Amino acid sequence: MQADTAVLTGVLFAVALWLVLQRSFVRILFGFIIFTNAANLFVLMMSGEPGGRQAPIMEPGVNAVDPLPQALILTAIVIGFGVTAYLVTLLYRLFLDGRTTDARELFADEPDEREKSK
Repeated sequence: MQADTAVLTGVLFAVALWLVLQRSFVRILFGFIIFTNAANLFVLMMSGEPGGRQAPIMEPGVNAVDPLPQALILTAIVIGFGVTAYLVTLLYRLFLDGRTTDARELFADEPDEREKSK
């Protein structure tokens, strides 16, 4: 099970890295979203099996998962959602001002360069 999760985490990190390195801000946004989910999956994978650990309020012999990684992931989900909402708003404003989401077109010095990059 952990090997499958490790492969999935690696694929998600690779896809997120590829998307973040693109010129389009929409693809960068999707890369950021995938990256945050891959990081959460990585933390969950690293928490491992509960094996022998037990919460102090549980009866002996009952296996329970470690609550610390789950609390960290829940916090990361909330923070990731807030940052994603901010980035969507920023991307929308960027599109309204520049009429493009391409980084090369948006930061071109001359209007002629904008036409060349299209």
